[in-house]
Amino acid sequence: MTKLIVGLGNPGEDHLKDRHNAGFWFVDALAKQLNVRFETEKRFHGKVAKAKWDGEDLFLLKPSTYMNLSGQAVGALCRFHKITPQDVLVVQDELDLKPGTARIKLGGGTGGHNGLKDIQAHLSTPEYWRLRLGIGHPRDLVGEGARPMDVADYVLRRPLQEEQKRIDASMDDGLQILSLFFRGDTQAAMLQLHSKTN
Repeated sequence: MTKLIVGLGNPGEDHLKDRHNAGFWFVDALAKQLNVRFETEKRFHGKVAKAKWDGEDLFLLKPSTYMNLSGQAVGALCRFHKITPQDVLVVQDELDLKPGTARIKLGGGTGGHNGLKDIQAHLSTPEYWRLRLGIGHPRDLVGEGARPMDVADYVLRRPLQEEQKRIDASMDDGLQILSLFFRGDTQAAMLQLHSKTN
């Protein structure tokens, strides 16, 4: 069965190190691990890398639209390659998880994440997999009575050095459970991932 891993982020040099680009960081790390390169594919509104995993086709996708239009790329590639929503894993930054924490789940709400909203609209279902990489919330950075940074400003800034180390560690944890995930042993993948990060 053909699989698709989508990393969410914003295109362009200005956004490379933004917290909002954690999904891009993950698929870049996976592409490096699999020794494949991303190529721009205009018909899929993004950059695509094709690999094999246990003999099955695996596509990696970085939409070249901005985050809130990510569904254009996901929908186009899924339709062309006949990939079902249950064979899609979307890797996203997650405000409600601390840096260093990663969680995987099937379906559920979008938590206000505009990229997920657009993907759900294009796939006509919320039943696709999400790998949520914690980036923390700006309210956690301020003392009592201080005004937190605006969420939009927070996600479009680079993490602090210590946060980046924790995010990188959670991405490694996510990469390590992919073999279980692709074998269909999703419960074991969840257990391994969720026991490593808190």
